[in-house]
Amino acid sequence: MQHTNTHHPSPAVRYVATIGFFDGVHRGHQYLIRRLREEAELQGMQSMVITFDRHPREVLGSNYQPRMLSTLDEKMERLKQTGVDRCVVLPFTRELAALSAREFMQQVLKRQLNVARLYMGYDNRFGHNREEGFDDYVRYGREIGIEVILNDAFTLNQIHISSSVVRSFVSEGEIELANQCLGYPYMVTGKVVDGVREGRKMGFPTANIEPDDAQKLIPAPGVYAVRVSVEGCREWLDGMMNIGTRPTFGENRLSLETHILHFSDDIYGKKLTVAFVKRLRAEQRFSSVAALREQLVKDEQQVEDLFRHS
Repeated sequence: MQHTNTHHPSPAVRYVATIGFFDGVHRGHQYLIRRLREEAELQGMQSMVITFDRHPREVLGSNYQPRMLSTLDEKMERLKQTGVDRCVVLPFTRELAALSAREFMQQVLKRQLNVARLYMGYDNRFGHNREEGFDDYVRYGREIGIEVILNDAFTLNQIHISSSVVRSFVSEGEIELANQCLGYPYMVTGKVVDGVREGRKMGFPTANIEPDDAQKLIPAPGVYAVRVSVEGCREWLDGMMNIGTRPTFGENRLSLETHILHFSDDIYGKKLTVAFVKRLRAEQRFSSVAALREQLVKDEQQVEDLFRHS
């Protein structure tokens, strides 16, 4: 895949393209891009995905604090894995947002990007205030010289998969459903920072993670079975992660603590990527530290059993 922030591909190349924010690059997106690539090959053209460097509402809504399934780097890596020929990242600005759908199609899609066919996701809209719909895009396309094609929704177990649906699953701790919709485990990457080390005193040393991106959506509080990638280590390791405010110790600040099974290396300051596999239980307040430790032993055994049989 050729990744570019420039808007001027070779005029000799014509593209079958799709456009969207593609947060998470979930199985619905993957289905759309697979159809796009098939169409491009059939027509002897190249495939192109057009996306944005930030969420449109981040620019248009001053108070909007997005919670994203993927960072820009993560999104680009996932798009690369789809096998698309070219990915264009448009800087989303107020000037771009002010363009009507027709102006966007003519000035950006046709003139700058040589789009000959445009594949639309079933729920996708663009242009100022997203006022127009698919029939308008088809009409403008005829006038401009872009054939507009509507792609059907990707349905899994009667769920129309969308980024908002996946976000709701992650927010509610339904991580297995989220992973099914994504087609891969949901992940959070961050730096290991110093903590209060209460876990170490109980025989469960934890790596406290500070996520790289403040906009990254954090799953619901609770204890999760996870796979862990440590910077400098090739293998994925088994672990369990607690997301919560550590109520047994009377705290109220959200923390992300990962206990890596059978691992004792000093990893402070290193990057950690945590892949969520299953939510074991909700966050609990225990009557004593001893009661908490007893539960952690059970949690660890559950994680051992889960990965032994996976």
